[in-house]
Amino acid sequence: MHIVQLLPELNQGGVERGTVELNRALIQRGHTSTVISNGGEQAATITHDGGHHHTLDICSKNPLTFFQRARQLRNYLAEIKPDILHARSRVPAWLAWQANKKLRLPFITTVHGFNSVNPYSAIMTKGDLVIYGSTAIKEHILQHYAVDPNKLRYVPRGIDTDFFDPKKADQPWIDAFKTEHQLHQRTVVTTVGRITEWKGQDDFIRAVAQVQKTQPAVIGLIVGGVWHGKQEYFASLQQLARELKADIRFVGSQPNVREIYALSDIVVSAASTKPETFGRVAAEALAMNTPVVASAHGGSLDIIQDGVNGYLFPPSDTTALAENISTTLSNEAASFRDHIEQHFSLAVNTEKLLAIYRGVA
Repeated sequence: MHIVQLLPELNQGGVERGTVELNRALIQRGHTSTVISNGGEQAATITHDGGHHHTLDICSKNPLTFFQRARQLRNYLAEIKPDILHARSRVPAWLAWQANKKLRLPFITTVHGFNSVNPYSAIMTKGDLVIYGSTAIKEHILQHYAVDPNKLRYVPRGIDTDFFDPKKADQPWIDAFKTEHQLHQRTVVTTVGRITEWKGQDDFIRAVAQVQKTQPAVIGLIVGGVWHGKQEYFASLQQLARELKADIRFVGSQPNVREIYALSDIVVSAASTKPETFGRVAAEALAMNTPVVASAHGGSLDIIQDGVNGYLFPPSDTTALAENISTTLSNEAASFRDHIEQHFSLAVNTEKLLAIYRGVA
């Protein structure tokens, strides 16, 4: 099969990473893969892995150029004759829908997030089949849009368990990182995610401060870059840590996230006002056999079995979060990896996607 994935750009983000990983998996299985986007730092990875990247402005929301860009897309699709169109974002979905009126190619959409409910977002429910990545997303779709439930398909984001493998962690890098940030002989409690309010870094700091009152060996690690326009929020987090006398390390965005999970004693997913669509951090950490504490909403509910492979706490309840951190630290080491390999691995979910593609091709 020849599959075309469409997304606005190929920079950093969960959708982008999923697109790159699927491209690689399709090539490895002998399929033809094309990705159409406005370019970005990961475009070269598409071609390096054996796929083809076609640069087209399917990112702009300018309505004055919409039909021109749709014609450009239609002409390119008519030239390459793919078997499947798979739109992963709203502007590309609108352009693909328009371009496909004459081509009539099988059209798949994936609802990746809790988009605002309006006619603009409704395009993501117009695919011949509509993929959702968590039970929470399915409920969001059915609550707000007139969609036939029979055309919904569950495919969570796949975790590359060949990469996220405890045996493959770079120990020299871990040792150097621990030395740089004074983490040796400390109990490391980590949260990973860009610095923005809904990720709950403020709740994380409050909970870690509570735990440190009785367990001074605990240190909080906040991993993530400051999101656009969030410098004031970042400054408020630093001030909060000072006010609470919480021992917190802000280490910015880190490329070696696998090693971050490996050196952590606990990983916390503290999403507060907005739930995680899937919960990639939780799944990746569990693949590394690192225990997880997560807020009880969104995609984390599909991944975490409360009290079995992690703990769930009410969003923004810092006392409950602190209690769950303490409980987790008192537990004996356990294996969490099998659950991820069986239900959330890239290999398993690629096969689910291929079955969907075959069903409409």
